[in-house]
Amino acid sequence: MATLLAPMCRISANPEVLHAIREPDCNLAIWQRAPFAEFGPLVEGAPQDLRFTCDVTGLPALLAKELKQGGYGGSAALHSALVADAARLAELFCTAMDLARLELRLEVVRTDSCRKFHADYVTARLITTYVGDGTDWLDEDDAARVAAGEAPRQINRLRPFDIGLFKGKLATDRPAIHRSPPIAGTGAARLLLVLNPASKAIADGADSGLSQPPHLA
Repeated sequence: MATLLAPMCRISANPEVLHAIREPDCNLAIWQRAPFAEFGPLVEGAPQDLRFTCDVTGLPALLAKELKQGGYGGSAALHSALVADAARLAELFCTAMDLARLELRLEVVRTDSCRKFHADYVTARLITTYVGDGTDWLDEDDAARVAAGEAPRQINRLRPFDIGLFKGKLATDRPAIHRSPPIAGTGAARLLLVLNPASKAIADGADSGLSQPPHLA
């Protein structure tokens, strides 16, 4: 009989659930929340992916400038809504992880950017999807099946606007296993916000201090 692994995911409609990522037996904290804006216009055209390092205080002005210069569509009010939410998430992330600075990535994904299940080489990473399907993730038993070369029995998926705080390889030997939802060939686009600890952010073309391509989700 297969051994069932203890669940390491915490899910709540309360943002305080993100603090559970500090617990040794938690590798994924999910804050479930309702959509509050229609961000589809932001991905129209060919906006540039954004990536920068900052502190929480400096994030709003910097992100507002980058959205405008990066060719993101939509109204000024829509830009303001995204900036305000990113600033709130940055504050929650830095508080939960005890960080002074963070790296922000805002990406428009139109392919299967990271189609294989994986764990990130970070301490923890915050991910939310404003447009399109959310990130796929596995519970502990299905993560073990994938590691053994088997197919998962159930694939879980974050809803749009849900917040996932994924513990990575630098923090545990049982990191959160996840992937980008398959969308290649469908014409769909995803607007993805990723927050990383700034200490692990390095130049484009590498991820988390190692010479590896970045894992998107």
